[in-house]
Amino acid sequence: MERGAGLIVNAIERKNLLGVPISIVDYDSATQAIVNAAESGRPMGVSALAVHGVMTGVLNHEHRYRLNQLEMLVPDGQPVRWALNLLHGTGLRDRVYGPNLMLRILEEAEKKNLPVCLFGGSERLLRKLQGNLMARFPALKIAATIPSKFRTITDVEKKELVSQIRNCGAKITFVGLGCPRQEVWAYEFREVLAMPVLAVGAAFNFHAGELAQAPAWMQKAGLEWFYRFTREPIRLWQRYLVLNPLYLSLVTLQLLRLNRFDASHDKKPEQEILYG
Repeated sequence: MERGAGLIVNAIERKNLLGVPISIVDYDSATQAIVNAAESGRPMGVSALAVHGVMTGVLNHEHRYRLNQLEMLVPDGQPVRWALNLLHGTGLRDRVYGPNLMLRILEEAEKKNLPVCLFGGSERLLRKLQGNLMARFPALKIAATIPSKFRTITDVEKKELVSQIRNCGAKITFVGLGCPRQEVWAYEFREVLAMPVLAVGAAFNFHAGELAQAPAWMQKAGLEWFYRFTREPIRLWQRYLVLNPLYLSLVTLQLLRLNRFDASHDKKPEQEILYG
């Protein structure tokens, strides 16, 4: 069932950031909500949004509609956390970094015997990811690893994929397709899978050891974007050198109450986009 943008879900408060309702959570509350949904078999779309993720919704209102239907959008980036504190006085003391949230969920899944599915990326990436995760969480049950087809899929292929995930016994699915494809996937699949679906992006690459994370001091200072930009400037220049200044400008407009960023009139997309 679709729900209106900005509603409070499962008693977790959400605050408007440029028309995107970010959940006011820390690691503990986010982890608890996700594990509860997994144990009860409830659909739950989750994404960890940094500036780029928020801006994908700002610049495309159909995508913003999708984002706003997900049950939890955690403040992944420091600039997202700072904006929430500035605009709404939320007092968030730390961000909820997607790769770290993934590890916390896996730790709880290991303790509570909740099988997980890893969807997205190449077979090689998933082999490395699975090996590293099993070394860290030896009792974790990884029910399935499913590589991406790196294209859109048909309705028949969607049904086959849903059956594969549901029949493997997984209680939580992690999705690593990159932003915004993974958020679209979470929106399209969370109801039919009837479990938490977590869009975690680069976490697959980080935990597989294929992509280096920024030093802790850079992460704390909100400079992770700069670290990643210096390593992939051709791919990421537009994301950071264009979207970051635009984000700051729009947050200023919201702070000065020159734009309310009301997403209540965003329309539901007429067609699914089935990434596979």
